[in-house]
Amino acid sequence: MRERAVLVGVDFRTYRSIAGKGVKPEAEESLDELASLAESAGAEVVARILQSRPRPDAATLIGSGKVQELAGLATSAEADIVLFDHELTPTQQRNLEKALGVKVIDRTQLILDIFARRARTREGQLQVELAQLDYLLPPLTGRGKEMSRLGGGIGTRGPGETQLETDRRRIFRRMRKIREELEQVRQHRATQRRQRSAVPLATAALVGYTNAGKSTLFNTLTRAGVLADDRLFATLDPTIRAITLPSRRRALVSDTVGFIRNLPTTLIEAFRATLEEVTEAALLLHVVDVVAPDAASQAAQVDKVLAELNCQSTPRLLVLNKIDLAGPEFNAEAFSQRLAGPAAKYVAVSALTGEGIPLLLEAMDQMLPVDPVERVRLALPAGAGRLLNLVHQCARVLATRYDGGTCEIEAEAPESLRRKLAAYILQD
Repeated sequence: MRERAVLVGVDFRTYRSIAGKGVKPEAEESLDELASLAESAGAEVVARILQSRPRPDAATLIGSGKVQELAGLATSAEADIVLFDHELTPTQQRNLEKALGVKVIDRTQLILDIFARRARTREGQLQVELAQLDYLLPPLTGRGKEMSRLGGGIGTRGPGETQLETDRRRIFRRMRKIREELEQVRQHRATQRRQRSAVPLATAALVGYTNAGKSTLFNTLTRAGVLADDRLFATLDPTIRAITLPSRRRALVSDTVGFIRNLPTTLIEAFRATLEEVTEAALLLHVVDVVAPDAASQAAQVDKVLAELNCQSTPRLLVLNKIDLAGPEFNAEAFSQRLAGPAAKYVAVSALTGEGIPLLLEAMDQMLPVDPVERVRLALPAGAGRLLNLVHQCARVLATRYDGGTCEIEAEAPESLRRKLAAYILQD
């Protein structure tokens, strides 16, 4: 049976002293996103409250009057849980649970719960557990009495202190163990990257807001069969596949976890091993859902997370996805300028129908800096079948001419192939 949830949002930035002025659209958008997160976690949203305040209340975040209103709403809606769109302190969470009589969790805890459900690989499970433990530590403080079996009195260490310290030590030990295992994962990934760099293969990383269609696009480009679902955070574990570009050179494409507004810093730290695929990429494919009503703010949130990962200087290609749903009036150039300015490079595609995918591959071919392509003329022995096959596999053949025992080929070839066939290149 699905839990019945009441959503609570607070806007601290646009408070007006005169009632009835309304709240900023960003607060409503964030609450809509919280509703999608709740549904992704398996809850049924039965009610919502959006409040404007000049500052957070230290005890309850929303103030005693709003708490009473929220308690009445939760009772009438027969809610099992109240979800806050803001991070709660341990004291606020305890006070709210006591006043409301139902379970209270915040946005960070909800996202962690979704991540725990979606993690499939050992690496993903470790990263989620690390983030959960890191989130759990502060709320332990102040819960000593209810967690302890030790009574008070002279000669003792005080109610709850022993059990609290035991729990904290256990958590710290487990976090240290997880970090050691994740460090091994990072070293393994670094070894794989060094092996890949021995053979020049550029990597393009798909980044974007969650549910922008990255996994569908990844499947279209690579035929990888990665889970693609209309849910937030449907893809959690990273996947890397090779593709062949129009110039016949090969490149790697990685699908990564989607970003979201107010992404907890604990998640960014815990998923550092996964996000290294983004930091090491030679090209970022920023996938944007063009039919999302808040596409501009979503793109801004992605830019914010990329800045936290120090990826501002990495070449970026804006991929305007879902144009099949945008309608004939959609103007890709105007849309891209609104999101990223007039100098932004963009391609409009539909990952579902395949529209625009050839243009995307051409743009990737031009922007990927590794193994650059140049036009060459080759003179190969007509009987060298292995070399001829290699040229057709790894280069774009433009013209072929046979002259006696020689096969002259004009082709656009990557640098790695040109090095292999240096002895057969004709100098102009």
